[in-house]
Amino acid sequence: MPFYHPIIREIDEKEMRRYAGLARAKDFPDSLIKEACEEALLLLQPKGIWQIYGYDDRNQIILSPTPLKLKSQPLIEHLQGSVQIAIMAVTIGAELEVSIENCFKQDRYALGLLLDAAATAAVEQTANAVNSFIAQEMSKVGLVALRRFSPGYGDWDITDQPLVVEAAQGEQIQLSVTESCMLVPRKSVTAVIGLAPHEERLILPASETATCLYCEQENCASRKENHRK
Repeated sequence: MPFYHPIIREIDEKEMRRYAGLARAKDFPDSLIKEACEEALLLLQPKGIWQIYGYDDRNQIILSPTPLKLKSQPLIEHLQGSVQIAIMAVTIGAELEVSIENCFKQDRYALGLLLDAAATAAVEQTANAVNSFIAQEMSKVGLVALRRFSPGYGDWDITDQPLVVEAAQGEQIQLSVTESCMLVPRKSVTAVIGLAPHEERLILPASETATCLYCEQENCASRKENHRK
């Protein structure tokens, strides 16, 4: 049951601006951005957990205790050549979420929105750190870690979220799922990472971060520039 608690020393302000819809707003006060980042850093509780399972590539089944049959074609194609799957879960805890809610209750809407964007950037930084750590560990046994892919990307139905959290043993980091398949705490991420032999990875198509690549919302204000058509 591998745990990893990354240290987030600073919030990626560029990503924070993107999540807040401010990527092109050059005249937005930097003081508010910095205030939100400083408060977010004080309240973050980043932590992650993951498990490694076999993968039946022929039948597209992750061999977790409750086998997970994959139906999403983009995900199946993304995992092509994988012999094992890492299922990860990360969260930044609930304290920052409470602060965001309090901002809105106190009519401090600008700060609340910025804190929410900072929290989103922070959980992505946490997921990236755990993803990188898994890749480093797997390279020691001759496996290459593909880019992570989360429920809700492309056509991967969000209703698989409970099975993903269960397989990752997310309860060990106080992560749960609502009846509507939303993660609690809200600023959390789950994902699968394909693990392929080096020689297999060489023949696979190059992968990009799936966050925007498989999203159909072309006009989203948070969409990464290099994923715009």
